[in-house]
Amino acid sequence: MPPRFAASTLVALSLLCSSCASSQSTASVPTLRVEVVKRYVHDAGAFTQGLFLDNGVLFEGTGLEGRSELRRVKLETGEVLQRRALPASNFGEGIAPAPGGRIVQLTWRSNVAYVLDKATFALQRTFAYPVGTFFSEGWGLTSNGSNLILSDGSSNLFFLDPTTFQVVRKVAVTSPEGPVANLNELEFVDGQVYANVWLTNRIARIDPSTGRVTAWIDATNLADEVKATDPNAVLNGIAYDAATKRLFLTGKLWPTLFEVKLVQK
Repeated sequence: MPPRFAASTLVALSLLCSSCASSQSTASVPTLRVEVVKRYVHDAGAFTQGLFLDNGVLFEGTGLEGRSELRRVKLETGEVLQRRALPASNFGEGIAPAPGGRIVQLTWRSNVAYVLDKATFALQRTFAYPVGTFFSEGWGLTSNGSNLILSDGSSNLFFLDPTTFQVVRKVAVTSPEGPVANLNELEFVDGQVYANVWLTNRIARIDPSTGRVTAWIDATNLADEVKATDPNAVLNGIAYDAATKRLFLTGKLWPTLFEVKLVQK
């Protein structure tokens, strides 16, 4: 998603988010806190838009025009092992694995996604998502093994056929307080969709069959530790290693990738 809004708009959004958080604390949706297990080096110049783990290797998609890339990263050291730049006019967004040893990388407002070979990063094809056709922007992307799941900054999640890239289903994401907008970077974790909520330090845990938020994850302590001075350096980046049950979180322009566990707040 884009760099942050003007200061006046941001203040209004922050107040709104604070109000939502207060009201939700009394609702039926539980809040989980983040406990740090381990810290890893993360490129502080990476405007993180997408993240996933594959056989212990971290794949990362970065954003901003002229700086958007797909990267293969060594988890233990943060070393970039392989990279492929997007065209300079593209603002890179979410990434996800797809069948046939492929990676799909979204763009924000170029209305095109890139399908790349996971091993070589060679371009295999592109597909377009014209404005007004189901979703108008690319934000977050993940896979549940059967479908790609896409967010476009609204309160909706879109399920795509991983071969044809056609939308096969849409769910509206809601909490007891109403629709949950600004759904951003996504990860599929043990049957649930985790979604960063842009401009907040919260992650929504979502039931993909109903769209209902089943828990809020509060990562304020990570943002407090990073102490980012750039207003664009917000929480954004979720990766899950299903084999080891390890969960990782980071943010745009953050110097740290956190391995975390979730505990009841």
